[in-house]
This record gives sequence, C-alpha cells and structure tokens, in this order.
Amino acid sequence: MSELDKYIDKNKNRFLEELKEFLRIPSVSNEEKHADDVKKAANWLRDKLADVGMENIKIYETDGHPIVYADHLHAGNDKPVILVYGHYDVQPVDPVELWNAPPFEPVVKDGKIYARGSADDKGQIYIHVKSLEAHLNTNKKLPVNIKVIFEGEEEIGSPNLGKFILNNKELLKSDYVVISDTSMYEKGLPSICYGLRGLCFMQVEVTGPNRDLHSGTYGGGVDNPINALAKLINQLKDNDGKIMIDGFYDDVVKLAKKERDEFARLPFDEKKYMKELEVDGLFGEKGYTTIERVSARPTLDCNGIWGGYQGQGAKTVLPSVAGAKISMRLVPNQNPEKIAELFEKYIKKIAPKSVKVKVTYLHGGMPSVTAIDTPAIKAAVKALKNAFGVEPVYFKEGGSIPIVNTFKEVLGADAILLGFGLSDDNIHSPNEKFDLENFYKGISTVTNYYEELSKI
Repeated sequence: MSELDKYIDKNKNRFLEELKEFLRIPSVSNEEKHADDVKKAANWLRDKLADVGMENIKIYETDGHPIVYADHLHAGNDKPVILVYGHYDVQPVDPVELWNAPPFEPVVKDGKIYARGSADDKGQIYIHVKSLEAHLNTNKKLPVNIKVIFEGEEEIGSPNLGKFILNNKELLKSDYVVISDTSMYEKGLPSICYGLRGLCFMQVEVTGPNRDLHSGTYGGGVDNPINALAKLINQLKDNDGKIMIDGFYDDVVKLAKKERDEFARLPFDEKKYMKELEVDGLFGEKGYTTIERVSARPTLDCNGIWGGYQGQGAKTVLPSVAGAKISMRLVPNQNPEKIAELFEKYIKKIAPKSVKVKVTYLHGGMPSVTAIDTPAIKAAVKALKNAFGVEPVYFKEGGSIPIVNTFKEVLGADAILLGFGLSDDNIHSPNEKFDLENFYKGISTVTNYYEELSKI
C-alpha cells in the first residue's frame, strides 16, 4: 500500500463524517427558500479547500448562486493544468413522504450513505477535495497543477457559469477538465464515460376558460385544458417510441456499426434491469437496444404535469389552466435552441383552437463526446485499474452536464468524465444514496490519477 493509500485508509472515518456534514446543508438551487443554504454550502467548501492547503480561494458572486474557485499551481510549467469541476447544489426532495429518513439527515446503511446530494454531486466532488488533501498532507505538493471550480446552479442549467467562463478564460485556462458527476457502468466495474447527451427543457401551458368551471354546468360545451394537454402529449411520440416533431431527427448522427458493437459487448441483463425497476416490460424507440436508447439516442419525456383539483376526494371542476414540463435528451449535432423552436412550432401546429397554448424554453445544453484515445483518458484507465483491480469499460451516459461543451468551446479543454456513482443511486429521486466503497476507491483513483497525469 502506497503512502497515499495509507493516508486515505487512516482517515476514512473523518472523511465520512465531513461528508455527512456537507450533506446536511439543504443546498437546493431552484427553491428560493434555500438561497442562504446554497451560500452556506459554498462557504463550507471554501473552508474545506483552505483546510487541505489549496490557494487563491475565492467565492465569486453571480446573478444567482456563487461559484467557488481555488488552485494550487506549483507542479511546474512542464506539468499539465487540470481544472476540476463539480456542483454543490442539489435537486428538490419532493415527494418527501417517500424518503425512508429525512433527506438532509445522512444515514449509513449496508455500506451506503443515504441523503440528497450524496451521489449527485456532493459525494463525488468531495472525492476530489480529499484527494487533494492526501497529496498535500503526504507529499506537501501536487504532481500536476490543479484549479478547482465548484458551482451552485448545475441543477437549474448553469445559467451563470457560461458567462463566468467567458469572462475568466485566463483564470480557468487548463489542459483538461476532470468531472466526477456520472456513474460507473455497474458496481465493481469502473468506467470511462466518453459521451453525454444534451438537453432541451420545455414548459407547455394550456389555457381554456377564464376561470375554473363547474364540470356539470359547462362540461361538454367548453374544451378541458387537461384533456387538450393530454392529446398534445400523446401526439409527441408514436406507438414505436419515435418522436413526431417535424425535423427533430434531421441532425442526428447515425450510430456507427463499431459503436453499436461496443454497446453490445457491455454486460447487460434485461431481466435483471426490469426486476430492479419492478416493471413487466420495457418501451423505447423501435430498432434500438435498451443500452442504445438510454445513452445514444434522443428522447422526449414528460417530467411533470398539473391542472385541476389535486386534493382529497372529489371536486367536479373543469380547470382554467393545465401545464406540463417536458425534457428532450439530445445526441451529437442536435442543438437545444433549434430543437426548442421545432418543439414550439409543432405544438402550436397540433394545438386545438379551443384553447390557448404557451410554450416556454426553460434551459438546455449541448451534447458532448470525448475521444477515448487522448493521453488523459489513458491515464484515467490506469488509475481506475489500480484502484478497482479490473479493466475499465467505455460507455456513454444518458444524462446531461450542459457546461461540458462550454469548457471545450471556450477553453479548448476536453472533459474527462470520471464518475463513481451507480445507476441505482436514485439521483433526483427519494432515498438517494452513494456507495461508500466507491467513495473511498474514488479518492484512491483520483489521487493516483493526478500522478498518472503528471507523466503525460
């Protein structure tokens, strides 16, 4: 065992207690009532970065939530500059009644830590903080030059980070961006994620009469916004899972045979997949496997819907307004702004004249792909193999990190997606968890990764 790994092993319990402290901060970025909590989380990270020996630590205020920056640039000009990115904001906890314990009171059970933000992304960014500590306390230096940027708005589309990057290109100038905000393919099998889907997030609001109406008095004579909305949603996809928006697939790059062959080699048990989800069947775009559908093909899903009476018992109301939030995951060459325009045009084309329809583009992000033959990827493969004892696999992640493409366009830096979550970690859902074995092996991996990067 190396001196670095001895340090990590000796301090495991402290690392865990610090993570619990971090997870107790309810840094929900899209709820105004938690604005002070988001700021508290930023201050907490600032203090921890100072404790481990990072320098030039600063909190940058934005029009929304703050950005935390730090660096340690003493490895020498011949060593690469690595920018570590992550986010300290978390998703809302609703429906809170489905949690087995309060979402911001961390619980350790069966080798996992349960709390909102445990896997997405507090546990994963804290892997990097502790890796920096291991080097600076054991070797008194870092093997590469490190810059750190942690934001508090990723869960709301990073509305201010892009502008910050544009305005601070010299501050953030780097050779590679390292991000731990993705998952391993499965437990015990470390993974290199080389692609992320983009995102286009829309809101549709359907308005009928100027007030809620008695469904007995007016039913049958006035169109019901809920019924109209349901018809609109039903026309977005056909029975084979194909998205029906005009022009939606125009820019989609066809999956190459080589890539489809690589997907086919990944271990995947469809029956186990269905059992874990407690579903009796799967559904998706015809002509593609489940792995291809969830990682390399575009999607459209209704993420929320509202309208009418939601209380206990019955209320015979014909609502004035109904609405839905709809997300589309995008693949290379698809542009979220173009897709938003196509979506709005299609919705208004199929909307009945009996209702008014308002379509709003909430936020989006470009898809991204990183070449797997770069020196930084090869270094990551070595570090993962050293920590987990097996050869990593390559795969695409179905989720989105919109800012990845901005790092590439503005800084010219490829992103290395070094994730340690698991697909069943319930991110964005009740009872979110993070596997503690992955937490500790993640610290070991990143610590070793910095050493491997120093050799390229």
